[in-house]
Amino acid sequence: MPPRKLPTPEALGPHLMLERACPTPVCGVDEAGRGPWAGPVSAAAVILDPDRVPDGVNDSKLLSPKARERLEVEIKACAVAWAVGFASVEEIAVLNILHATGLAMRRAVEALHIAPVFALVDGNYAFKLPCAVKTVVKGDAISVSIAAASILAKTARDRLMAEMDGLYPGYGFAAHKGYGAPVHGEALVRLGPCPIHRMSWAPVRLALAGETLLAATGPDDSRGL
Repeated sequence: MPPRKLPTPEALGPHLMLERACPTPVCGVDEAGRGPWAGPVSAAAVILDPDRVPDGVNDSKLLSPKARERLEVEIKACAVAWAVGFASVEEIAVLNILHATGLAMRRAVEALHIAPVFALVDGNYAFKLPCAVKTVVKGDAISVSIAAASILAKTARDRLMAEMDGLYPGYGFAAHKGYGAPVHGEALVRLGPCPIHRMSWAPVRLALAGETLLAATGPDDSRGL
């Protein structure tokens, strides 16, 4: 009989095994909004109480908006500490999206009212943070702290983009949150970019040049809608 295949870590769902192997306090860190054509990138840092983890915490991309909103409230109520940081469109333009993401993560970790000694960070890039860092590929599917951070980063950015919809009507920011939806491309051609568009992104450059957007979406454009 062939040996049974063990489930992959992500197949088990987010858990606390990584947190229990780290010095404490340990925070999970994740971002939202690397791929959109408009708006800032956000990041959250969360230190969880292992005995008070809300039920249903998972990768934010796998959750409905209602589930994310419910879990946001529960995470904030149960966490030992949490914080959200942003990097602006202007900072993205100067630093590039990778390093702007690191800036947002650092702001989130520095804003925690309890300083962590260790951070579990989603992805494979070890950003410079004010504590030791362990990167975790697909971390929001493995670490419950990273999953919690993914929810807070996503809900905070979504709320901000809904506010931007009121400041810059016509683009549909409340619906697509700045990602590359067809209605967003049509609005870019019709209205031109607004101040929160990422001017170096290819679809926005095309709109600035007055060119029609033809499927100018990237692989990350539908992430987390």
